[in-house]
Amino acid sequence: MAVKAMSPKEAAQKVINKEDLFILDVRNTDAFEDWKIDGHSFEYLNIPYFDLLDGVEEILEKLPNDKDILVVCAKEGSSIMVAEMLSDEGKDVSYLEGGMKAWSEHLEPVKVGDLTDGGELYQFVRLGKGCLSYMVVSNGEAAIIDATRMADIFIDFAKEKNAVITNIFDTHLHADHISGGRRIAEATNATYWLPPKDAEEVTFDYAALEDGNKVEIGNSTIDINALYSPGHTIGSTSFVIDEKYLLSGDILFIDSIGRPDLAGKAQDWVADLRESLYKRYKNLSMDLTVLPAHFMIIDELNEDGTVGEKLGTLFEKNHGLNISDEEEFRKLVSENLPPQPNAYQEIRETNMGKVTPDEEKQREMEIGPNRCAVR
Repeated sequence: MAVKAMSPKEAAQKVINKEDLFILDVRNTDAFEDWKIDGHSFEYLNIPYFDLLDGVEEILEKLPNDKDILVVCAKEGSSIMVAEMLSDEGKDVSYLEGGMKAWSEHLEPVKVGDLTDGGELYQFVRLGKGCLSYMVVSNGEAAIIDATRMADIFIDFAKEKNAVITNIFDTHLHADHISGGRRIAEATNATYWLPPKDAEEVTFDYAALEDGNKVEIGNSTIDINALYSPGHTIGSTSFVIDEKYLLSGDILFIDSIGRPDLAGKAQDWVADLRESLYKRYKNLSMDLTVLPAHFMIIDELNEDGTVGEKLGTLFEKNHGLNISDEEEFRKLVSENLPPQPNAYQEIRETNMGKVTPDEEKQREMEIGPNRCAVR
């Protein structure tokens, strides 16, 4: 049987549509246990490639006959070889095109909703990394929030919408992925906004994003209001768009809250984090839909593939928003934290403009799951 390639987009659709899929992951066990393609209806078998060099006969009985089978490796090569061996044994299998590196970079644009006067809000879901980016489109103009380094995807999407990118925002200085904000700004002559308290060491020009800023996108009455909400970083800033949506950056997630330790100041920033979540956010409309910069688990995806929930619902259900004891809260966000993101110091320095790794190095730096949250 012929071996077929499954593109990251095809795999993403299976995740969003909650389709059945059996994944044979041939990476080393530690890599698989750290990070894999998550899906509601997925089953997994992890057998390292080197254990299959002598043949695949011993695993044939472990593979289903009634489900699509996808062979996955880091870069594609090993999965093709294993898929071909399985095909020779009569199995109908696919391999993941580009491997986990390509999966990490795939962005799935999903429409969140309509805005006033004909505007639209889109969420770009990076399923393989847990990153969430946004684009506001209104009357021929576009703004991007928390862009990933795959700049061309955003530029091309804006062109499809016949919109000129005029403004780019980062809610904070990212530590788990490389921002595409500066690159997009250079390519489009757009204004690049950063919170100044996070940008003290950057090596490039930027517009200062401070509490009270309002930026019009197009001719419609779409305001992006900066709400200073420190805690994840000292400059973390949230945006309210169209009085409907709260872009919370890495302060508040659907099922968790932001970690305060990625700049080495966990104890210093715990109080800021609590102030932002328990006081500043508490004063906002509970009808706002929270749209975070990351998600942690696949269960946070809605039926349409978006990640978002009403602020009022989060104050009812998110454990991180319901800890009355301040000491207990401090322990939650400063002790027993998940591992820090891969190469997070290098990523911070890249986002400051201090270092400029080549494309392959940037891919390596970002490999792995989202680790910005505390649950």
